Amino acid sequence: MAKPGFFSPLLLLLLFAIFRATLSTNSPDIVTDQTALLALKSHISHDPHNLLATNWSSSASVCNWIGVTCGSRHHRVTALNLSSMDLTGTIPSQLGDLSFLASLDIRHNSFHGSLPAELTSLHRLKYLNFGYNNFSGEIPSWFGYFTTLQSLYLYDNNFTGVIPSTFGNLSKLETLSMHNNNLQGHLPSAIFDNFSRLQKLNLRGNQISGHLPSGIFGKLSKLQELDLSENQISGRIPNNLFNCKELKFLSLYNNLLEGSIPIEIGNLTKLQILFLHQNNLKGHLPSEIFDNLSKLQVLNLVENHISGTIPSSIFKCKELWYLSFFENSLEGSIPIEIGNLRMLEYLVLGYNNLNGCTLQTFQISNNQVEGSLPQSLVNCKDLKLLDVGNNYLNDTFPAWLGNLEQLQVLTLRWNRFHGQVGSSEVTVLFTRLRAVDISHNNFSGYLPVNFFKNLHAIREGYEKKDKPEYMTDIFANGTLNYVFGLSFTTKGLETEFEKLLTIWTAIDFSNNQFNGEIPKTLGDLHSLLVLNLSHNCLTGPIPLSLGDLSELESLDLSSNQLQGRIPTELTNLGFLEVLNLSHNDLKGPIPKGKQFDTFTNDSYIGNLGLCGLPLSKSCGNDEGTRTPARLDRDGDDDDDGINWKFSILMGYGCGLVLGLSTGYIVFTTGKPWWFIRIYERVRQRCAKR
Repeated sequence: MAKPGFFSPLLLLLLFAIFRATLSTNSPDIVTDQTALLALKSHISHDPHNLLATNWSSSASVCNWIGVTCGSRHHRVTALNLSSMDLTGTIPSQLGDLSFLASLDIRHNSFHGSLPAELTSLHRLKYLNFGYNNFSGEIPSWFGYFTTLQSLYLYDNNFTGVIPSTFGNLSKLETLSMHNNNLQGHLPSAIFDNFSRLQKLNLRGNQISGHLPSGIFGKLSKLQELDLSENQISGRIPNNLFNCKELKFLSLYNNLLEGSIPIEIGNLTKLQILFLHQNNLKGHLPSEIFDNLSKLQVLNLVENHISGTIPSSIFKCKELWYLSFFENSLEGSIPIEIGNLRMLEYLVLGYNNLNGCTLQTFQISNNQVEGSLPQSLVNCKDLKLLDVGNNYLNDTFPAWLGNLEQLQVLTLRWNRFHGQVGSSEVTVLFTRLRAVDISHNNFSGYLPVNFFKNLHAIREGYEKKDKPEYMTDIFANGTLNYVFGLSFTTKGLETEFEKLLTIWTAIDFSNNQFNGEIPKTLGDLHSLLVLNLSHNCLTGPIPLSLGDLSELESLDLSSNQLQGRIPTELTNLGFLEVLNLSHNDLKGPIPKGKQFDTFTNDSYIGNLGLCGLPLSKSCGNDEGTRTPARLDRDGDDDDDGINWKFSILMGYGCGLVLGLSTGYIVFTTGKPWWFIRIYERVRQRCAKR
C-alpha cells in the first residue's frame, strides 16, 4: 500500500490529463478562431464570387481558408485579409475572439453598420484597414485601446463626428488615413503629442475646420506625407510645419488658407509634390524657396491670388514635370530659364496678367492635355516652335497663331481639332512658317488657298548659307536647342528630330476630311521639301504646278479621289525620292524619265486606269500617247485641245520628213548609223514640242 501523501505515477498522469482537459475547455484555441470566422461568414449577406461559401467549411482546416493566415508557433489566426471580394455584410461581435489577430484587412467591400466594442479584445492588432466600405456613425473612442496599432485606415466610409481624443493613445502609429468621410471639428492638437512615429497623415475630403494648430508639427519629425486638402481649414500656414524635414508630399488645396506663401517652404529639401491650389493665398512667390527644392516634381498654385512675376530661380527644380499657375494675378513675362526644365510636361499659365513672354519653344506633345489651345499664347511674341501633338485638344484651327511673327514650326497632329482651316483677321498670317503638321485631326472643307499664299518663308526660299544651321538660340547660360523629340512623317516614315535645320520645310495635312481640288498655288512654294495631303477626300486633277516644286523630296497624295492623268511636269522633280499616288482614280500612262524610273508599283496601286511601267498593264496606242506640256496653264479646255492637236500634227510632220530622208540616205550611202543617231536626237526634240 502506498504511503500517505505519496502519489503513484498513474495518479499523476490522471491528474495531469484532467488539468489539461480543463485548460483546453476554458482557454481559446483554433476552434475558437474557427467559430469566430464562421460567425463572420453568417453575417455576410452577399458573396457574389462564392469565395467564402465554398471555401470556409468545417471540413477543411481553418488555416487553409481563403484570406486566413495562421502563426507557425501557436497555430492561431494571425491575419485576416478579405479585401476586394465584393462582400456585403456586418461585423459580428465574435470577431473579437481572434485574440492572436495582428492584421485585419476588409477594405474595398460593402461592410456596413456599427463596429462592435468586442473588437477591443484584439490587443495584438498592428494593421487595421476598414477603408472603402459603408461604415457610418462616429468613430468609436475605444479605437484608442489598440495601443500596438501601427497602421489605421478608415478612408472612404461615412464616418461622422470629430476625431476621438483617445487617438492620442496610439503612440506606435505610423500611418493614419481617414480621407473621404464626413469628419468635422478642429484638429485636436492633443492627439499629436504621442505621434512621434507618424509618417503618413491623410484627412483629405472631410469637413475639418479652424486653424492649423501651430504646435503639432514640431513633434512630427518623421512625417513624410501630409494631406489635409478639401477641408475648410482657414488661417495662415504655420511656419513650424516646415520643420518636418522628411516631408515628400504636402497637399493643402480646396481650403480657406490665406496669407502669403511662407519662404520656409524652401526648408523642405526632400519635397516632391506641393499642392496649394484653390485657396486664398496672395503676395509674391518668393524666389528663395526654389533654391533648395531640387527634388520638386509637381507644383500647383491654381486659383489663388499670387502676384508679381514668375521667379527665374524655378529652373533650379530640374525634376519638375508639372507646373501650374492658372488663374492668379501674375504679371510680366515668362522667364526663358523655364526652357531648362527638360522634364517639364505640363505648363499651365492661363488667366493671369502676363503681358508677354520670352518663350521661343513650347512643346507639350505626347500627353493627355484636353480642352482648347489657350489663346494667351499669342502673347509669346518670340515663339518659334509650337508642338502640341498627340493630345486630346478639341478646338477649331487656332488662326490667331498667325499673329506670332516668329513662328516657324507648328504641330497640331493627332488631336481633335475640327472645322475649316482659314485665316481670320490677323496681321501676320504665318509668313515665317516653314513646317506645319495638322495631320490626324478632323479638319474639313477646302484646302486653304490664302494660308498657302502667305507662307512666304517657303514661297520665297532662304538665303544660301555656307553651312546648315539648327534652330538654336544663345542666352546667358549657354545655347538652347529648340527641338526635343519633334516628330514628322517624312518620305513615308515617322521621323523623330532631336535637331531641326532652319532650311527644312514641310506641309502635312494628311488624315483629315479635306475635300475639293488641290490649289494650284501650292506650286509657288518653291522651297518645299515634303508635301503630304494623303487620306483626305480631295478630287479633281493633280495640278501641273506641282512640277515647279523643284526642291521637293517627298510627295504623298494617296488615298484620295483624284482623277485624270499624272502630269508629265512631275518628271521635273529631280530630287523626288518618295512618290505615293496610290488609291485614287487616276488613269492614263505613267510618265517616264528621271526619278519616275525609280518608283515601284507601290506608288500607283489602287488606280485601275493607270498603265505603263512599272505596272504590268501596258498602254495601247491611244493610251500610250504622251500628255504634252501645256503652253498656257491658265487657258481653258479649248486652248488645251488646240495645243494638243497642234503638237500631234507637228509630230506627224517631223516623222514624215525624217522617214523619207532616212530611206534615201540608206539606199545611197549604205552606212546610215551616224544619221540614225542624229535622227534620234531630232525625234526627241520633236516629241518635246
